[in-house]
Amino acid sequence: MKPRLQEKYTDEVRGALVEKRAYKNVHQVPSLTKIVIHMGVPASQEKTALEDAMRDLGTITGRKPVIDKARKSVSNFKIRQGQSIGCHVTLRREAMYEFFDRLVSTALPRIRDFRGLSGRAFDGRGNYSIGLEDQTIFPEIDLDKIKRHQGMDVTIVTSAPTNEEAYDLLKLMGMPFAESK
Repeated sequence: MKPRLQEKYTDEVRGALVEKRAYKNVHQVPSLTKIVIHMGVPASQEKTALEDAMRDLGTITGRKPVIDKARKSVSNFKIRQGQSIGCHVTLRREAMYEFFDRLVSTALPRIRDFRGLSGRAFDGRGNYSIGLEDQTIFPEIDLDKIKRHQGMDVTIVTSAPTNEEAYDLLKLMGMPFAESK
């Protein structure tokens, strides 16, 4: 069974984008490619910080995180080459649509004083990045087992060539963007 948002994309969003942008080919219509969730861990924290971040990220995504290591030493940040500095998970296909659905429908509305996401966080190539300050906005996280609050970065990669096309795609998929003044 396909995820709810994947069916919404094929049934409603794709047709609306073809109407709005007048695409000549079905393959020109932008779609979600992948979602990358990254949690960085400060090098100065104790060794269990990375394990806690991996456990939380695994609980949120349902996938085992990959450990990120420093590529080179930076003395000002007290980082040595090969030192573990965080973890990430890349989601594609059904898992990507399920995570996007949970992010939009349950996690983002749980942010205190949430008035919508900025429409300016696109990178120029149709990809959108969000910085979340706390992992506890996801209902999968047990608040009693949290030792430290950990932020995360969520990058939504689309096949759209421009920011405007990606904005239209994410808006139709249900992303709560703040209204510009």
